[in-house]
Order: sequence, then structure tokens, then C-alpha cells
Amino acid sequence: MTKTVVISGGGSGIGLATARYFAERGAQVAIIGRRKSVLEDAAVAIAREFPQAPNVLVIAGDLGNAPEVEAIKADLSDRLSTLDVLVNAAGGHVLRQFPAETYADGLAGVARRWNDNFRNNTLAAVLLTEALLPQLRSPGGRIILLSSIAAYRGSGNGCYGGAKAALHPYCFDLAKSLGGKGITVNAIAPGYVSETGFFGTALSDALHQAKIAETMNGRAGIPADIAHTIGWLASAEAAHITGQIIQVNGGAERGR
Repeated sequence: MTKTVVISGGGSGIGLATARYFAERGAQVAIIGRRKSVLEDAAVAIAREFPQAPNVLVIAGDLGNAPEVEAIKADLSDRLSTLDVLVNAAGGHVLRQFPAETYADGLAGVARRWNDNFRNNTLAAVLLTEALLPQLRSPGGRIILLSSIAAYRGSGNGCYGGAKAALHPYCFDLAKSLGGKGITVNAIAPGYVSETGFFGTALSDALHQAKIAETMNGRAGIPADIAHTIGWLASAEAAHITGQIIQVNGGAERGR
């Protein structure tokens, strides 16, 4: 039986690495995001790399917008009868994604930074998850949320770390409510992951080295580190793991 996997943010970074992981293993993968061209490029690249895998389904939409998520739900229900794995990898720090001048000064700027981070990181995961719950295989379904080391250590201004931390009680509550149906819910908290667009072009070599110095194993994370952890959580071998926040950050959360 072909496993069906939906990945938000599947066009780049950790989401793309996760899509590649499941495609390599013959899964039917659907990737969701706001940038259709990025998703289409990812689908073409995956098809070229793993020609034996089913064609990757591409669905563009704003996951922070309820009507658009309803449309995504309808599209997926038409194309996939049952869903095995849902990976919520979409998100990002809005202050890393947009120039500082995008945000006004004063309380208006504070409100927008917090609202935008909450919308992109918390609400996007919650809306997609709630929309697709009826399609999840029961028993056997898997939901995986992407948190961050910032949920534990802060993010320098509160709004990104706070948005990621909000996923933790959601993870616990969802795991409890779905446990009786044989569906597991877990979150992963990555630390510094290189080879992604999280920092844009703003990451200097000095900051790169400083991030590595925080780890206990002396290296940066890579998207495949997170993708393989997601793959394990989605496996039958991890059926008794639920309601957990898995640290994948080289020990950086503990500090040195």
C-alpha cells in the first residue's frame, strides 16, 4: 500500500528534504505552500531524482487564511482518499523574511510582528491540521509539527519563539484527543539548520561559527537531519511515541 504524505512548506528547506525522504521510499507526496512556482520546481526536481515515485502533487495556498485552507482541504479530498502522514513544516521568522522597514515603529509594529509570526507558524499549522483530521488514517495516522529551539531559548524579540512555543500545548492536547484512535502527534524542535532560507542572506560566517559552537557535536544541522527524524516518527516503529517535543539541535538547547 502506497503511503500518502502531505507536507506544508514542502517547496524548500526542511519541507523539501522531507518530501524527498518520502518520495525516495515510494510515497505519494503532496506539497503545499504559498509560492506555486517554488512548489512546481520542487516537484520537477523530485521526479527527476526519484522517477519511481508517484508524481508529487502541488497545491498552492495561504495556510493562514481559513477559506484558502478549506479549498486546500477540498482539493486534497478529491485527490487522496486517506492521509497517512501530515507534516507541518511551513513557517519562518517574519523579521528574517522581510526587511525591517516593512514593520512600523511603536506598538503598531510590535502588534504586526507578533500577529504575522503567529499566523505563519501557529495558525497555519493548526488550520491545516484541523482541516485534514477527517482524512487521517485511523489507526496509524501521524501528525508532525515543526517547532524550534527558539521556543525554549527565545528568538531575540519574543515573537518567533512565542509562535513556535504555542504549538507545544496544541501538540499535547491533540495527542491526547487522538490517542484512542491510534493517531500520534509529535513536534520537532530543530536548532540551527544550514542549507535553508531561514536566515536569508543575513547569516555571516561569524554567526554561522557561533551557532555551531553552541552544539555539543560541533556541527550545524542540515535539513536531512530533521527529515530523517520525521520519517522515524511517521514509521510503525514509533507507534508508541506521541505528545513529545523531539530536540534535534546537536544539544544546543542545553548550551555549552
